Amino acid sequence: MKICLTGDSILFRRLNSLTDPKIAPLFDKIRSCDVSFTNLELVPNDFEGDPALDMGGTHFGASSWVVDELAEAGFDLFAAATNHSLDYSISGLRKTMEVLDQREILYSGIGKNLEEARRPAYATHPRGTVSMLSCVSTFARGQEAADQTQAMQGRPGINPLRYSTLHHVSAEEYERLGALYARLGLQQVRDDKIQLGFAFPTPPGILAFENLSFTIGDRTEVRTAPHPGDVAAIARWIGEARMVSDTVIVSVHAHESGYNESGVIDVETPAEFLVAFARRAIDEGADIVAAHGPHLLRGMEIYRGKPIFYSLGNFIGQNELVERLPVESYAVNRVSTDLTPHRVYKARSNNDAKGFPAETRFWETVMPICTYDKGVLTGIEIHPITLNLGPAAHVRGVPSLAGKEEGPRILENFARLSAPFGTRFEAGGSEGAPTLSCTLSGA
Repeated sequence: MKICLTGDSILFRRLNSLTDPKIAPLFDKIRSCDVSFTNLELVPNDFEGDPALDMGGTHFGASSWVVDELAEAGFDLFAAATNHSLDYSISGLRKTMEVLDQREILYSGIGKNLEEARRPAYATHPRGTVSMLSCVSTFARGQEAADQTQAMQGRPGINPLRYSTLHHVSAEEYERLGALYARLGLQQVRDDKIQLGFAFPTPPGILAFENLSFTIGDRTEVRTAPHPGDVAAIARWIGEARMVSDTVIVSVHAHESGYNESGVIDVETPAEFLVAFARRAIDEGADIVAAHGPHLLRGMEIYRGKPIFYSLGNFIGQNELVERLPVESYAVNRVSTDLTPHRVYKARSNNDAKGFPAETRFWETVMPICTYDKGVLTGIEIHPITLNLGPAAHVRGVPSLAGKEEGPRILENFARLSAPFGTRFEAGGSEGAPTLSCTLSGA
């Protein structure tokens, strides 16, 4: 069985994956696989619903036919838990689920309540069954789905992977922060809330400074850890999927960054909690962890003989082509509502001088194809992909196989990002279509 994996699909125009000769070879590869996966980084709600104040950076509303384009492109499994899932609030999420259900699309990560959002989707093929769970760590408060009770319905939303953040500082820094907190009167405010029952005391050795928590550590750094309750709940469904499918994919949408080998916070490095969660997911029975979110590539790890992709980057990147924007998207970009949508994005990027259009790394990625024989991983082919960065927003963002000029450089970068995890590759493919094959080893 061959399983194809891609990152964020941000699609707002017709893809023409069957007829465009430039991109058809890529999508023919996707369609030739037995099961193909992508992350649905948009809201196919026909712009229905209530625009949210807290959205994923901009409102990714889309026409519902984009789902048909992605299905025609060969995708079978759709991760739906992202920081954009509730760009149009719960009403827009309900419309999204209606669109997906009407088309019998296999998706996971969103639901009418938390139990539904946690559940996997199953793609059945004559060569085997592939299950997929979808969760997200980057979201606004209240976007996570909630459980039902005996008396009340749950809340629609995403499958959350929350995490804790603890700032380690020196003893001197800790003392100075505590003194400052007290002088500002914030400690008294917190004490009053605790007395009224609207807050809780912090554990010994922890200083809670509004939404930040500090403790004394050996070095000044930010430490993160996955939420034990969310991990256990997701692990419960990984165990279920393990029993009733041949291959289990866990999808994680995570924007958060970690420290690189030089001790610097780096967007190309996964956050500490993501590494811990991904390995735990494998321990619980997952075969593949496919992360995405920061819109660029991160490295790959072979953990216990199974692949963890810490970010597959953008696969389709048409985020500048949203047709309609609500007032909140204008406000967050500090521009007039007289601007048409693309002019808003031009203002945000200072006419492509900053942001996504200014950096090549947001427009290059890889597409892994994993081969299984009777449930055992036997090989991974890594195909370099270009999103064709260029001056025209309606042309760039559409992926194709990278050739002999861009391809080796993309693969070399992926190998560099994967090296800290001890991952090794061998060059393959032809001169015009380079690939990497992964050495399947790992503790």
